[in-house]
Amino acid sequence: MSEPRKDLLFYNSLTRRKEAFEPLNPPFVGIYVCGPTVYGDSHLGHAKSYISFDVVVRHLRFLGYRVRYVQNITDVGHLTDDTEEDKILKQSRLEQIEPMEVVEKYTRSYFEDMDALNVERPDISPRASGHIPEQIAMIERLFEKGAAYEKGGNVYFSVETFPGYGKLSGRKHEDQQAGARVGVDEEKINPADFLLWRKASADHILKWKSPWGDGYPGWHLECSVMAQRYLGDTIDIHGGGLENQFPHHDCEIAQSETATGKPFVRYWLHNNMVTRDGQKMGKSLGNFITLKDAFSRHPPSLVRFFLLRGHYRSPIDYSADAIHAAESGLERLRNSRALAIEKAAASGAESASDRLKEATQKGTREFVAAMNDDINTPNALAAAFDFVSELNKIADSAEAHSAADWNAAALFFDSHLGADGVLGIDLEGDTRTDGGLDEKLVELLLATRRDLRDEKNFALSDKIRDGLLAAGIEIKDGKDKTTWKRK
Repeated sequence: MSEPRKDLLFYNSLTRRKEAFEPLNPPFVGIYVCGPTVYGDSHLGHAKSYISFDVVVRHLRFLGYRVRYVQNITDVGHLTDDTEEDKILKQSRLEQIEPMEVVEKYTRSYFEDMDALNVERPDISPRASGHIPEQIAMIERLFEKGAAYEKGGNVYFSVETFPGYGKLSGRKHEDQQAGARVGVDEEKINPADFLLWRKASADHILKWKSPWGDGYPGWHLECSVMAQRYLGDTIDIHGGGLENQFPHHDCEIAQSETATGKPFVRYWLHNNMVTRDGQKMGKSLGNFITLKDAFSRHPPSLVRFFLLRGHYRSPIDYSADAIHAAESGLERLRNSRALAIEKAAASGAESASDRLKEATQKGTREFVAAMNDDINTPNALAAAFDFVSELNKIADSAEAHSAADWNAAALFFDSHLGADGVLGIDLEGDTRTDGGLDEKLVELLLATRRDLRDEKNFALSDKIRDGLLAAGIEIKDGKDKTTWKRK
């Protein structure tokens, strides 16, 4: 890629508008996404976030960018305010195992779930506990800049020293009330000041030596350190959940830009949440659905497809009806891909109509345009379904089309929608939530129907055909075999 693209737009949460994407050093793109805190199984909210950014990375690579994707593993110091307990330590006591057993158990669980969803592994998955020296070094730089202070072994960042604090979320620190999201801590000079290093008690297991005594880093510090360690002082894209804008990302900006004197992130991307019956889904609310539970009800490919039907910046509401409604759409895509492959194998035409070629080109243009418009997966899927409608009309027509054109149509599905393509959807597996039971029943009915036809019992044979059709199964009798597909 010689010239930066002008047609790729991202909604930048920092500027609150869509902007043409111009990375710092094209064709290289550095992207950092806040990863999981590994103290429990991942849920559907995690799936939305990591599928969203998986698609961002896939599309950038499709466009020819060389992407380095960094996603951290938070294994220490996850303190959503400055007074609460580390979640991993809390879980280790609940399960009566070592904290690092908790970390290993749920890190494996996380990657198992992401693999099932066909989320590509990040290029680098650094752990917070593996970057303690760098975190201490950043705190020391903040002391040198006059932005940090120590009280009783705890170290805080002084938000008064960074005039731009809150510029991402739009919150001003003077408007914040003590105890509102940020924990009340009498040692703070300003209630909005945030923790950089926390003093550990004598019986605290996860602790490291530092110039301020034994302790462990605050939650916000790790992302600044690991993003800059692997992507440089200024990174192209930082992603994460909308709920992390404040305080986490505001704090990252403040400490990073104070330490380096440079802009921290060029483009901030934030995904919205999964709701359940209109309410945010989360562990604290007790209404979350783990991915393992979801996979027991629905194939992972269907979960991925369901989530991609919504824009990454918009909430999507989970219900059994909503995810079942996605089944027919995914099945339609799979059938159309199979049809294109079948037609390519059967085509003997050399000179052919341009209709199929033009339809494929049009579908590709519309798909890419939708993805270039802030990764608009709903519009990209709409373009794919428009192509499917035209493809089916062409297949039903008497027009001749070459094998090359049918192969190009099949490639549309694979490169844009398929497991190795931009959307990463499995177009070959089973869509349904029943483990394929109805497929076995259909095959059994077709075998029975063949026996009835051999016996010339056409009335009962036709009754089975009509019953299958009413159930949404179309059958086609060939010379040597009967095939079927869902409507």
